[in-house]
Amino acid sequence: MKRGESASLWSFLHITLADFVKFIVKATCAPQETAIFHIQLYAFLRCGKKLLEFFSKKMPQIRATLFREEIVSQRARPYRSVLYIPASNARAMEKAKTLPVDAIIFDLEDAVAPGEKENARGMLAEALETDGYGPRMRIVRINALDTEWGKADADAVKAMKADAVLLPKVESAAEVQALADITGDLPIWAMMETPRAMLKALEIAEHPKLEGFVMGTNDLAKELQSRFRPDRLPMQAGLGLCLLAAKAEGIVIVDGVYNAFKDAEGLRVECDQGRDMGFDGKTLIHPAQVDVANKAFAPSEAEVELSRRQIEAFEQAEKDGSGVAVVDGKIVENLHVVTAQEILAKADAIAEISG
Repeated sequence: MKRGESASLWSFLHITLADFVKFIVKATCAPQETAIFHIQLYAFLRCGKKLLEFFSKKMPQIRATLFREEIVSQRARPYRSVLYIPASNARAMEKAKTLPVDAIIFDLEDAVAPGEKENARGMLAEALETDGYGPRMRIVRINALDTEWGKADADAVKAMKADAVLLPKVESAAEVQALADITGDLPIWAMMETPRAMLKALEIAEHPKLEGFVMGTNDLAKELQSRFRPDRLPMQAGLGLCLLAAKAEGIVIVDGVYNAFKDAEGLRVECDQGRDMGFDGKTLIHPAQVDVANKAFAPSEAEVELSRRQIEAFEQAEKDGSGVAVVDGKIVENLHVVTAQEILAKADAIAEISG
């Protein structure tokens, strides 16, 4: 089955089942037409038998196609640049509307002084109500629920026009559930920033309301008592555990911040490392970092061109019945096609966001 045919199949099934319901209603409301109905029902059942035979033969292809399209759609939305903005800074929140970021974390936690917490909630609610953030994802980081501000933050964000709520210092799925009990259907993201969080990453990622991980590398380095290294060797184990959990559960995962916001080259190196590892994007602390992150986590022109050729070669091989596609001397399998489709879908999404 070729890509796109699944929609036609479901449309056919819908029509067929709708006809069957009409037959039942007709037989019930007009008994004199029962004989005709029996003939129609017999024809329908014969059709159904053929349909089941078709499904039996085609199910592996159908399953592969639907799974491929689902994965592509899930991974198409870009999260290249995720900028922290203090919820107490009205000017910064207004400026964020003009920045080419994929997502904004409106921070009620570390970036807001204790005496400004309540005021910041009101400012943020007003900013999100007036909107103007376009396609940028709006994530609100609240204070932990075991603090004096956490419960009030959670109650407030539930009423805000936010796309997700970000819970800091998550160490268990029970903490995610405690927030879900307050915020209801609002998607939850988790800050992963302690050794215990790294060891519980899969448990946390498995929670049904959990849709994203944000790495808190500054807090992780503090907890590990590690020294700064450009290669981030001391925290590779923790980053890797979270990446594995995120990929296993199909959730978003964005890398931690780079503190030297004037060091564009250092940021580029760390972004390239994060992209190579599999992160979807990077959290940022300054608008000056946006362009570097956007470029690093976007598909390159070479990747887009190769993806197109891989898909074309694979489809031609299927059409010819050869079963083997080769591009640049390398075999192209279904898994390569899935990756290629993800790259093209993300490139298209970025182009649409960029206008």
